[in-house]
Amino acid sequence: MLLPSKLWDRITSGEVTVAFRRWVRPTVKTGGFLQSGAGRLAIDAVEVIELAEITDHDAAAAGYKSRTQLIAELEQREEGRYYRIRFRVSGVDPRIALRAQAELSPEDRQALEKKLAGLDRRSPRGPWTRATLEQIGRHEGVRAADLAAQVGMVTELYKRDVRKLKALGLTESLEVGYRLSPRGRALLL
Repeated sequence: MLLPSKLWDRITSGEVTVAFRRWVRPTVKTGGFLQSGAGRLAIDAVEVIELAEITDHDAAAAGYKSRTQLIAELEQREEGRYYRIRFRVSGVDPRIALRAQAELSPEDRQALEKKLAGLDRRSPRGPWTRATLEQIGRHEGVRAADLAAQVGMVTELYKRDVRKLKALGLTESLEVGYRLSPRGRALLL
């Protein structure tokens, strides 16, 4: 479950504590955790709901100006059940400290190379990790859709791959697009 960067400060402050989604299958579960730009989020509840149950208070707690705006967004997806996800900040995002590590020991570099090789090996499209890192390094702040088009990929699949690199502390999401983290730049040297 992705949370828009425009909400991160409001999540961190405790103003936004709920999200609503229309899913065929939930991507988070009660008791789980989610890494986000707002920090590590504890998922307190994932509840199936009806649209009629959503209140103005719910919409505000999800960061929307109105219930109508929230419902309009939910109805953009044509299938799936409606879910209310309650969460709270439970710590800092560990990827923040990881991506700031600009000095890689030989062991760090070897471990990263091994993880990237595993991602490449398991990919149905073959090796992609280094090419994607290099592409992001050349095109900082470029929309994901434009980067995906450059390599002939569907945007959502491209974003999924970049999230794998982000989990290793190699990339950072920007308001628009991505950039290499200090750790990512160090790896490419």
